[in-house]
Parts: sequence; C-alpha cells; structure tokens
Amino acid sequence: MTDKSHNKHTKKMLVRYGKLGFLGWFSHSEQSLPKTRTKVIIKTERGLELGELVGANSSYFHGNFKGNFNTLQEYFELDHPDYPLAEGGEFVRIATAQDINEAQHVRESAGEELKICREYVDKLGLKMKIVDFEHIFGGERIVFYFLADGRVDFRELVKQLAQEFQTRIEMRQIGARDEARLISDIETCGQECCCRRYLKILKPVNMRMAKTQKATLDPSKISGHCGRLRCCLRYEDKTYQELKKELPNRQSWVKTPAGFGRVIDYQILTQLLQIQYEDGKMEALPADEVEVLEGMPDEVRISREAARSKQQPEQSSRSSDSQSGNGKEQTSSEDSSSNQNDEHSGGSEGQNGKKQQNRKGRKGKNKRTRSSRQNEDKDSQPEQKDENPAEPAES
Repeated sequence: MTDKSHNKHTKKMLVRYGKLGFLGWFSHSEQSLPKTRTKVIIKTERGLELGELVGANSSYFHGNFKGNFNTLQEYFELDHPDYPLAEGGEFVRIATAQDINEAQHVRESAGEELKICREYVDKLGLKMKIVDFEHIFGGERIVFYFLADGRVDFRELVKQLAQEFQTRIEMRQIGARDEARLISDIETCGQECCCRRYLKILKPVNMRMAKTQKATLDPSKISGHCGRLRCCLRYEDKTYQELKKELPNRQSWVKTPAGFGRVIDYQILTQLLQIQYEDGKMEALPADEVEVLEGMPDEVRISREAARSKQQPEQSSRSSDSQSGNGKEQTSSEDSSSNQNDEHSGGSEGQNGKKQQNRKGRKGKNKRTRSSRQNEDKDSQPEQKDENPAEPAES
C-alpha cells in the first residue's frame, strides 16, 4: 500500500468485516460519513458483506480518511505474514434497518446450520472439530472454521453441504488462537478478549516475559481461552526490558551512603535495589542513590584478609589444646585398660586355683565312695559251707 493509491481524488474508508475481523480499504463517493458507530454494506472478493466503519468519530474529514497511511501500515507491520490490512473492495451503502434485521436473522439460524455440519462430519468419520461458521450477508457462500491435527480430506463433506444449503461452501482450518478469537468473550480483566476486539497480529509470547514481570507462573492464571500464554504479557515487555537495563545485576557490588554491599534483588518498576552489607544487614535503596562498582572494593578485601589472618592463630591454639586434651585422655585410657587387664589376670588365676581344688575334692570323694561300696559288697556275701565233705582216705 502506497500513498499513490490514496491521492486527494480518491476517498477511502477503513472497514472491519468478517468473523475474524479483517480490515480493508474501501473506495466510496460519500460527501460525509457519520460520526457514530456505523454499519456499512461492502463488496469483497467473498461477496456482499456487512462491516463496521473504523474511526468514524474523528478519523474522517469530508468523507476522506485523514490519517497517515504509512503510519497505519507500520502499525500493522506491512511485512508480517498475517498482515490484516489490504484493499478490501467497494463501498455499497450505509446499512439500513432492514439490512441489520436480515443479518440478525442469519445469526439466529446459525445454530441449526452448525448442527447439520457436525452431523455430516460424524457421519463421514472425519477427524476435525467444527468451531464456528460464517454466513456471508449476500448468501454467496458459507464459511466453516474447523480445528484438526493435520490435513483432512473434506471433499465429500463439501459436496454434501453444498447440496444441503444450495450455496458455495468454504472450509477453513484455523489454530487455537483463532478459535479463541471466534468464540471467546470476557477475560479475567473484565474486558473483551484482545484478539476478538482489536488484536489482529498475534505475536509469540514466552515464559520469560511472565518471569520478568514477576507474574504468577500458574498456567491456569496466565493462560487465555486458547490455552496459551496471554497476549497482554507482551504489551509491557518492552518497557520492562528498558527499565531492567538501568539496574545492576544481582550479586554486583555497590557503594551506598552506609557503606559497601551487594545487590541481592531488585524491583524493575519501582527501580529499588535490595542491598546486603558485610555485617548481614539489608536495606532497600533507589537505584539512582547507589554507585555500581566493577568488582569487590579494596576496603572489603582488606577487612576480609585481616579477619582471616586473625582467625588462623585462634584456630591453631584451639587445635593444640584439643591435641593435648586428647593425649591426656589417651594416657588415662591406657592406665584404666592396664588395670582392667591386671584385674582380669588376677581373677583368672583365682578361678584356675578354685577349679583345681574342686577337681581334687571330687577325686577324693570319688575314691571314698568306691571304697565304701566295696566294703558293703564284702559284708553282704554269705559264708560258703563245704557241701561235699572230704571222702575218707582209702586204706
């Protein structure tokens, strides 16, 4: 788009049209345009459509758009692949009450047409989700918007829908953000979703923006209707990045009226630094009241070395005292162990003597018992008589 196409002899108006909110330049010959929100009938490549005049209250003078076209193109980024501003077509007329009623009747019948399309999708077994549809005002075509993971062969579906509605059918695959643009309404801020109201170029948003702004990292609180990070996180990201450049990095050394310290944390918007001193105290100061140093100051280094050198003799004396104490404990433990050994040896000798006496006593007792048993056996035996008397000697 150049200024040559918008010369002083050509009147142009900026119109938003379609469910996805397309923007286009439309030539007209009206002497003046209304100063209030106005619906207009326009002719685009899709057919006869109902649109809304943009900037009706202050952007037109004698029916001609008085803004700078190059500035408007830079705002929408002409080189962007989703650039929404283009030559829309021709202006037909200001919408009448009959035109608005007809558009309302088309919107009321949308539910039935959407239901019929979904029934055909289920019947054909297509892996696609019908999100919404758009019935062109003039009846030239019906556009169905759907979600799918990949390419879908919907040629048979288009044939059956064309026979059902007796008009041209257009199937358009969209993404998650376009789905939110079509069916979303009010966000947590209380306003209508940006992508539905005015945002036409959806730039990427990452988690770094949320962390820089110290927003909550709960996905349910920073995600929009589309399930992705909210587009509004990008609005202030540039300001946050510029303000962050004015602050020192964490762990940087700074000089304050109270002395030297290190930056522990900072607040980007308020430009406050949280500083920790050598004694452990912490203080919050504005960034313009401190002096950022390149490294550790010499005063802090010297004080640390002095404290370290003072601690070394104390540690050595403590180690020598501990070693002497350990030696005393060791000698006492050796004496106690030797006493225990002597007691153990004496006790073992006494036990051995007792064992020998017990053995001798048992042996003597056993001898006495055996001798007594032998005597008892002798006493119990009767005296034997000579049963066979000696035969007389033969003479």
